[in-house]
Amino acid sequence: MTPVGQVFAQYSSPQHYIETYKDMAVQYMETHGCPASLILAVAIHESAYGSSKVARYLNNHFGIKGPNNSKEIRSAYKGYASVEQSYEDFIALLKRRKSTQRLFDLCQPHEYKRWVQGIARSGYAHSTSWASKVIGTIEKYSLHELDKQPEVTAAAAAESESAPATQYTVKKGDTLYDLARKHGTTVKAIQRINGLTDARLRIGQQLIL
Repeated sequence: MTPVGQVFAQYSSPQHYIETYKDMAVQYMETHGCPASLILAVAIHESAYGSSKVARYLNNHFGIKGPNNSKEIRSAYKGYASVEQSYEDFIALLKRRKSTQRLFDLCQPHEYKRWVQGIARSGYAHSTSWASKVIGTIEKYSLHELDKQPEVTAAAAAESESAPATQYTVKKGDTLYDLARKHGTTVKAIQRINGLTDARLRIGQQLIL
Protein backbone atom coordinates (compact mmCIF):
# COMPACT_ATOMS: atom_id res chain seq x y z
CA MET A 1 0.00 0.00 0.00
CA THR A 2 1.31 3.45 -0.89
CA PRO A 3 1.65 6.21 1.70
CA VAL A 4 -1.25 8.02 0.04
CA GLY A 5 -3.39 4.89 0.37
CA GLN A 6 -2.49 4.65 4.02
CA VAL A 7 -3.62 8.23 4.60
CA PHE A 8 -6.88 7.59 2.76
CA ALA A 9 -7.58 4.49 4.82
CA GLN A 10 -6.91 6.39 8.01
CA TYR A 11 -10.12 8.39 7.56
CA SER A 12 -12.48 5.66 6.37
CA SER A 13 -15.54 7.51 7.67
CA PRO A 14 -16.59 10.87 9.13
CA GLN A 15 -16.81 9.22 12.55
CA HIS A 16 -13.22 7.99 12.27
CA TYR A 17 -12.11 11.48 11.25
CA ILE A 18 -13.91 13.00 14.23
CA GLU A 19 -12.27 10.56 16.64
CA THR A 20 -8.86 11.41 15.17
CA TYR A 21 -9.13 15.20 15.44
CA LYS A 22 -11.74 16.02 18.08
CA ASP A 23 -9.14 16.51 20.83
CA MET A 24 -7.22 18.94 18.63
CA ALA A 25 -10.41 20.86 17.87
CA VAL A 26 -11.30 21.07 21.56
CA GLN A 27 -7.80 22.33 22.34
CA TYR A 28 -8.18 25.15 19.81
CA MET A 29 -11.60 25.96 21.25
CA GLU A 30 -10.17 26.26 24.75
CA THR A 31 -7.27 28.39 23.52
CA HIS A 32 -9.08 30.69 21.11
CA GLY A 33 -12.82 30.41 21.84
CA CYS A 34 -13.79 29.08 18.40
CA PRO A 35 -16.28 26.18 18.65
CA ALA A 36 -14.74 22.73 18.31
CA SER A 37 -17.87 21.68 16.43
CA LEU A 38 -17.32 24.40 13.85
CA ILE A 39 -13.65 23.51 13.34
CA LEU A 40 -14.41 19.83 12.80
CA ALA A 41 -17.47 20.40 10.61
CA VAL A 42 -15.66 22.81 8.28
CA ALA A 43 -12.75 20.37 7.99
CA ILE A 44 -15.10 17.46 7.24
CA HIS A 45 -17.00 19.49 4.66
CA GLU A 46 -13.99 21.03 2.91
CA SER A 47 -11.82 17.89 2.86
CA ALA A 48 -14.49 15.18 2.52
CA TYR A 49 -13.35 13.96 5.97
CA GLY A 50 -9.72 13.95 4.88
CA SER A 51 -10.22 11.93 1.69
CA SER A 52 -9.91 14.69 -0.93
CA LYS A 53 -6.74 14.96 -3.02
CA VAL A 54 -5.95 18.34 -1.51
CA ALA A 55 -6.20 16.83 1.97
CA ARG A 56 -4.18 13.73 1.12
CA TYR A 57 -1.37 15.39 -0.83
CA LEU A 58 -1.24 18.86 0.76
CA ASN A 59 -2.58 18.24 4.30
CA ASN A 60 -5.08 21.01 3.53
CA HIS A 61 -8.35 20.27 5.34
CA PHE A 62 -10.00 23.71 5.10
CA GLY A 63 -9.86 24.66 1.43
CA ILE A 64 -7.50 27.58 2.02
CA LYS A 65 -5.73 28.72 -1.14
CA GLY A 66 -2.03 29.53 -1.32
CA PRO A 67 1.38 28.21 -2.44
CA ASN A 68 2.50 24.60 -2.25
CA ASN A 69 5.54 22.55 -3.26
CA SER A 70 3.71 19.37 -4.22
CA LYS A 71 5.08 17.31 -7.10
CA GLU A 72 2.13 14.93 -7.01
CA ILE A 73 -0.68 17.34 -7.93
CA ARG A 74 -1.06 20.79 -9.43
CA SER A 75 -3.30 22.82 -7.20
CA ALA A 76 -4.10 26.40 -6.20
CA TYR A 77 -4.56 25.24 -2.62
CA LYS A 78 -2.03 25.82 0.14
CA GLY A 79 0.29 23.04 1.21
CA TYR A 80 1.11 22.21 4.84
CA ALA A 81 3.75 20.07 6.49
CA SER A 82 1.08 18.51 8.72
CA VAL A 83 -2.66 18.43 9.28
CA GLU A 84 -2.14 20.29 12.54
CA GLN A 85 -0.63 23.22 10.62
CA SER A 86 -3.75 23.29 8.47
CA TYR A 87 -5.93 23.54 11.59
CA GLU A 88 -3.70 26.29 12.99
CA ASP A 89 -3.90 28.26 9.76
CA PHE A 90 -7.70 28.06 9.73
CA ILE A 91 -7.88 29.70 13.16
CA ALA A 92 -5.24 32.25 12.14
CA LEU A 93 -7.26 33.09 9.01
CA LEU A 94 -10.39 33.73 11.05
CA LYS A 95 -8.44 36.00 13.40
CA ARG A 96 -6.68 37.76 10.54
CA ARG A 97 -9.75 38.70 8.52
CA LYS A 98 -11.61 41.77 9.75
CA SER A 99 -14.90 40.20 8.71
CA THR A 100 -14.41 37.21 11.02
CA GLN A 101 -12.08 38.37 13.82
CA ARG A 102 -15.01 40.08 15.56
CA LEU A 103 -16.69 36.70 16.01
CA PHE A 104 -14.14 35.86 18.72
CA ASP A 105 -15.54 38.74 20.80
CA LEU A 106 -19.20 38.61 19.83
CA CYS A 107 -19.87 34.86 19.96
CA GLN A 108 -19.50 32.21 22.64
CA PRO A 109 -18.01 28.77 21.85
CA HIS A 110 -21.40 27.06 22.14
CA GLU A 111 -23.04 29.42 19.63
CA TYR A 112 -21.96 27.41 16.61
CA LYS A 113 -24.80 28.65 14.37
CA ARG A 114 -23.76 32.28 14.83
CA TRP A 115 -20.16 31.35 14.06
CA VAL A 116 -21.08 29.45 10.91
CA GLN A 117 -23.38 32.19 9.65
CA GLY A 118 -20.78 34.87 10.39
CA ILE A 119 -18.07 32.99 8.49
CA ALA A 120 -20.46 32.38 5.59
CA ARG A 121 -21.25 36.10 5.37
CA SER A 122 -17.53 36.89 5.27
CA GLY A 123 -17.19 35.18 1.89
CA TYR A 124 -15.19 32.20 3.14
CA ALA A 125 -17.13 30.00 0.72
CA HIS A 126 -18.93 30.93 -2.50
CA SER A 127 -21.69 28.34 -2.18
CA THR A 128 -24.95 29.70 -0.78
CA SER A 129 -25.60 26.31 0.84
CA TRP A 130 -22.24 26.22 2.69
CA ALA A 131 -23.65 27.35 6.04
CA SER A 132 -26.55 24.91 6.02
CA LYS A 133 -24.24 22.02 5.10
CA VAL A 134 -21.76 22.83 7.87
CA ILE A 135 -24.54 23.21 10.44
CA GLY A 136 -26.07 19.98 9.14
CA THR A 137 -22.75 18.19 9.69
CA ILE A 138 -22.51 19.54 13.25
CA GLU A 139 -25.98 18.32 14.11
CA LYS A 140 -25.76 15.00 12.24
CA TYR A 141 -22.71 13.93 14.25
CA SER A 142 -23.67 15.80 17.46
CA LEU A 143 -20.44 17.79 17.29
CA HIS A 144 -22.05 20.57 19.34
CA GLU A 145 -21.69 18.31 22.38
CA LEU A 146 -17.97 19.13 22.26
CA ASP A 147 -18.84 22.82 22.72
CA LYS A 148 -20.74 22.49 25.99
CA GLN A 149 -19.14 24.48 28.77
CA PRO A 150 -18.96 23.04 32.29
CA GLU A 151 -21.77 24.25 34.50
CA VAL A 152 -20.83 26.56 37.35
CA THR A 153 -21.83 24.93 40.65
CA ALA A 154 -23.59 26.91 43.36
CA ALA A 155 -20.49 26.64 45.56
CA ALA A 156 -18.23 27.93 42.81
CA ALA A 157 -20.62 30.78 42.07
CA ALA A 158 -20.74 31.75 45.76
CA GLU A 159 -16.96 31.64 45.98
CA SER A 160 -16.71 33.83 42.91
CA GLU A 161 -19.15 36.34 44.37
CA SER A 162 -17.27 36.51 47.69
CA ALA A 163 -13.81 36.74 46.14
CA PRO A 164 -12.26 40.22 46.20
CA ALA A 165 -12.44 42.10 42.92
CA THR A 166 -9.19 42.64 41.06
CA GLN A 167 -8.28 45.22 38.46
CA TYR A 168 -6.97 43.96 35.14
CA THR A 169 -5.35 45.79 32.22
CA VAL A 170 -6.39 44.46 28.82
CA LYS A 171 -3.53 43.11 26.73
CA LYS A 172 -3.25 42.35 23.02
CA GLY A 173 -5.22 39.24 22.12
CA ASP A 174 -7.46 39.28 25.20
CA THR A 175 -11.13 38.41 24.75
CA LEU A 176 -13.94 38.50 27.28
CA TYR A 177 -14.36 34.75 26.89
CA ASP A 178 -10.70 34.07 27.72
CA LEU A 179 -10.77 36.41 30.73
CA ALA A 180 -14.02 34.91 32.03
CA ARG A 181 -12.61 31.39 31.76
CA LYS A 182 -9.32 32.30 33.46
CA HIS A 183 -11.01 34.13 36.35
CA GLY A 184 -13.86 31.66 36.92
CA THR A 185 -16.67 33.98 35.91
CA THR A 186 -18.88 34.66 32.88
CA VAL A 187 -18.78 37.13 30.01
CA LYS A 188 -22.11 38.62 31.10
CA ALA A 189 -20.81 39.12 34.65
CA ILE A 190 -17.74 41.01 33.41
CA GLN A 191 -19.92 43.14 31.14
CA ARG A 192 -22.34 43.92 33.99
CA ILE A 193 -19.64 44.85 36.52
CA ASN A 194 -17.79 47.05 34.02
CA GLY A 195 -20.82 48.56 32.31
CA LEU A 196 -19.90 47.11 28.91
CA THR A 197 -22.55 47.08 26.21
CA ASP A 198 -20.67 44.76 23.84
CA ALA A 199 -17.73 42.35 23.84
CA ARG A 200 -15.15 44.64 22.25
CA LEU A 201 -12.00 45.38 24.24
CA ARG A 202 -9.15 47.81 23.68
CA ILE A 203 -5.53 47.41 24.72
CA GLY A 204 -4.88 49.23 28.00
CA GLN A 205 -8.53 49.17 29.06
CA GLN A 206 -9.05 48.67 32.81
CA LEU A 207 -11.47 45.97 33.88
CA ILE A 208 -12.75 44.81 37.26
CA LEU A 209 -12.66 41.00 37.46
